Amino acid sequence: MASFKKVFICFVAILISGCSGMEHSEQEKLRRLNAKGEFIHRKHDEYAYPLTIPEHNVREKYPWEMAYIGKHSRITKEHFRCKGSSMNPPHIDHKDPSRPANYFDCAGSQKHSMPIKGDQEYIYPILIDLLNYLQAKTGSKVVITCGHRCPMHNAYADNSIYNQNSKHMIGAEVDFYVQGMENRPLDVIAILMGYYQEMPLYKGDKNYREFERLEQGKLNVTMPPWYNKEILIKLYKKEEGRDFDNRHPYPYISIQVRFDRQLNEKVLCSWQKAFNGYRRY
Repeated sequence: MASFKKVFICFVAILISGCSGMEHSEQEKLRRLNAKGEFIHRKHDEYAYPLTIPEHNVREKYPWEMAYIGKHSRITKEHFRCKGSSMNPPHIDHKDPSRPANYFDCAGSQKHSMPIKGDQEYIYPILIDLLNYLQAKTGSKVVITCGHRCPMHNAYADNSIYNQNSKHMIGAEVDFYVQGMENRPLDVIAILMGYYQEMPLYKGDKNYREFERLEQGKLNVTMPPWYNKEILIKLYKKEEGRDFDNRHPYPYISIQVRFDRQLNEKVLCSWQKAFNGYRRY
């Protein structure tokens, strides 16, 4: 009896599948009978959509990519802000006994701006361009030890008579060293000079491309500075130029702007520019 049931079940399953297969084949026959085709005729040289060779477009950099040169952040005028702070203790002038005055530091860059030019904070662009050029060429970080100094911080950092007309106060001077090249400042200076050889802006102009040595005048360095029409480069050895901004044990380089190409005039520090050239908050 059990075997009969199994045979019956198998027969029913075969019958159902057979009917399903027959139904499917009938549908396919009907589909083929009802299907209509249309021939497309084209000429041998006819193109409905002419193909153009795609051009390669260079991807624009994202904003966060433009903020870096290699693995180091791009230097902007923000790196030049005054390093003064109301937390710094006052100090007495030990360099000149006839002026036993206490020197107090400024309240910092939160309380005053950088030099103002055209209603905007301003640092001479050539300084920024040269430092970014250094980072690109060396692959090392440029450490700015002194950028802009307000007059109060300038007197606090270095109260010598030589520093009274410092171009730091007008955003036309910067002190720095290059990480990994702290004891090779002459190599750094050679790269700075190379900037004027590579930039097309200075092509054919000996006043910018050729550097001379400054042998005369009052100098606070033992090594004669290098200069062209636009900048002057000073090298401070380990025992030279120590102040409250340059207390590190390395030689460092100072770049001063001598000539403003945009205004076609010499860059000079004056009381008016230094004391009235920035905003107080």
